[in-house]
Amino acid sequence: MTKYVLDASALLAFLAGEPGGDAVEEALPSALISTVNMSEVIAKLLERTMSEDEVREVLQYLDCEVVDFTKERAWRTALLRPLTRHKGLSLGDRACLSLAIEHHLPVMTTDRVWGSLDFGIAVNVVR
Repeated sequence: MTKYVLDASALLAFLAGEPGGDAVEEALPSALISTVNMSEVIAKLLERTMSEDEVREVLQYLDCEVVDFTKERAWRTALLRPLTRHKGLSLGDRACLSLAIEHHLPVMTTDRVWGSLDFGIAVNVVR
């Protein structure tokens, strides 16, 4: 099974039962996600009127590795800013890409603009 780094959009697609969510479900057992992207997921679920307890319950069953956003990862993420600014990538987007580059793993996202990026890693746009 291929290991992936998940973008928040990919995990949200799975949690909402949206197109592409089935591919994310298959990848979950071996997937990585940055704490930055997990924070995005939590925020979006709370915005969708889930309570904190409901969000915690849903996320406890996810079978993926949540990777801390360390000082070194913060640096690598910041260094991607000038290379991605023209595409409008957010901090979360760059945190995901940075983690994938660090681990030499493909990324799973729903964001089509990522398909035009070339950082030596595969980008799997799931919808």
